[in-house]
Amino acid sequence: MLFDLIKLIRPTQWLKNGIIVLALVFAGELTHIKKIEISIIAIIIFCFLSSAVYTFNDLIDKDRDRRHPLKKDRPIASGRISIGLALLIIVLLAGCGLTGAWFVNIHFFYTALIFLGLNTLYTLWMKDIVILDVMAIAISFVIRAYAGAFAIEVPASTWMLINTLLLAMFLGLGKRRHELVYLKDGADTHRKTLSMYSPQLLDQFIAVITSAIIVIYMLYSFSTEVMTKLGTTKLFITIPFVVYGVFRYLYLIYRKDRGGSPTHVFISDKPILITVFLWLITASIILYA
Repeated sequence: MLFDLIKLIRPTQWLKNGIIVLALVFAGELTHIKKIEISIIAIIIFCFLSSAVYTFNDLIDKDRDRRHPLKKDRPIASGRISIGLALLIIVLLAGCGLTGAWFVNIHFFYTALIFLGLNTLYTLWMKDIVILDVMAIAISFVIRAYAGAFAIEVPASTWMLINTLLLAMFLGLGKRRHELVYLKDGADTHRKTLSMYSPQLLDQFIAVITSAIIVIYMLYSFSTEVMTKLGTTKLFITIPFVVYGVFRYLYLIYRKDRGGSPTHVFISDKPILITVFLWLITASIILYA
């Protein structure tokens, strides 16, 4: 039972909530102990909220998951976790998350509410609408970035939000392509929108988003506004890490068929891990040293 509960709340997916610390890093607050503590609390709160979302999604999708070759073993779909217990877990996780958010500050609380609302709409409606399904996922990442800024009460960088949106869409489109290729003729029985996509269409979307990510990040790195705000002209040094990371992920999608779980890729692929680590270290040195 304990293993099934852990599997249900998907702790490996909590890595996505790391986006919350971007505001801390790029607002120049990484040396402010109190704000570091608040950011950690914000991450924990969003781990509760996101696990409530995952459990709700599994509950709604239990019948579809039973027809999926991998997802059929999920705790709710397999019947190891009852519907009643799943509902109790959702209420407890969402309740604890929102209560914690209220004690951070009112803007963070409203952001947490919007996060839950958007993901509820996604589970019940948006995931069946082509293109909007990927955009909804991407916007949930942007909400996390906003939450990180609101938690420590700093302005949310427009550049950071655009980059977050583009990167999340890139990952979402890669996941859709993997599902479409992996499930083949049975794709539409698992996810309605997969019948509206094609590998060729998704390839075009991915090509556009890939170009946008690199160009926007370059513009961000050379922006006079950003240079003035961050007090450095050296952020362009991080560009090679971003380019390599994007190209490496494309390689994993098209040559290794590993786009199905972005979180698993970030955890398991050593070149990606090293690239992210080097990007963080380099950016921190540029901003703080």
